[in-house]
Amino acid sequence: MKLRVLLYCLCVLILTSCFGKKNIVEKKKNPGVVLIEPKPVKLPSVKEGKHIKKLHKTNKKLNKTTLKYIEKYAAIAVKEMHIHKIPASITLAQGILESGSGNGQLAKKSNNHFGIKCHTQWKGERVYHDDDEDQECFRKYQYVETSYNDHSEFLTKRRRYAFLFNYKLRDYKRWAKGLKKAGYATDKKYPNKLIGIIERYKLYEFDKVNKRDFKFSKNSTKNKNQKKGKEKYYKVKKGDTLYSISRKFGISVNKLKEINGLKDNTISIGQELLVKKAY
Repeated sequence: MKLRVLLYCLCVLILTSCFGKKNIVEKKKNPGVVLIEPKPVKLPSVKEGKHIKKLHKTNKKLNKTTLKYIEKYAAIAVKEMHIHKIPASITLAQGILESGSGNGQLAKKSNNHFGIKCHTQWKGERVYHDDDEDQECFRKYQYVETSYNDHSEFLTKRRRYAFLFNYKLRDYKRWAKGLKKAGYATDKKYPNKLIGIIERYKLYEFDKVNKRDFKFSKNSTKNKNQKKGKEKYYKVKKGDTLYSISRKFGISVNKLKEINGLKDNTISIGQELLVKKAY
C-alpha cells in the first residue's frame, strides 16, 4: 500500500513538472539598418557664448552641464526654428529635459536627445531602453544634429501636433502646454518643467534671433564634397540587393558595406547608399 502511494506521488510530481514549464521565447530585437546622415557643418553664432556668460554672472548656481549644452546646441535649435517654425526655446528645453543635458543614458548610447521612439515607420538603427515599459525601442542617430532635425520633422509631419503651429513662435508657454495636450509626454508636470527650464536659462532670447541675422542654407547639412557631386548616392529600389548594386556601380559588396557602415547585407527600400566616396 505504501509503495502504491509513493508511486502515485512520484507520478504527480513528474506530470506537474512537465506541464508546469513554459517555453519562454525572447523576441529577437531588430537592430535596424544604418542610414546615411548628412555631416554637421558649423552654423552662424547666435551669441550663445555671450548668453551663457551673462547667465553665469547673474546666477552662479545654474547647472554648468546645462549651460554647456545650451552653448553647444543653441544654434541648431535656432536653425530648426527658422526651417520648421518651432520655437528654439521649446526645442532646447525639450533637449535638456529629455536628454538630461546630454548626459542621459539614451542620449549617450544613441544621440537621441528627444526620447523619440521607433514607431512603425522608422527603418534606421535602434536601441532598447526602459521607459514607460521595459526595453522600448528608440531611434538611434550618428549625429545629435540629426536628432534635432528628426524632432522637428516628428512634430511637423504628425496631425496631432498640427494645432501647435497656430501659436506664435514666442509663445513658449502655449507650446509647452500644447505638447502635453498632443501627447508628447505622459508626465502631467511636463509643461511646467519646460517653462521652468526656459525661464531659468532665459531660452526665450533665442526665439528673438531674426532669420536675416542667421544666414544658412537649408542644405547646409550636406558636406561640400556632396554639393560638388564628388560623392554619389543610390536610393534602394524594390528587388535590389547589395550584390546587384555593387555590380551596377563597379564596387565590391564588402566595400559597399564598409563605406555605409553596414554590419550585414540587410537593406531597405528607400534607403540611400553611398556608392562613390569623395577623395
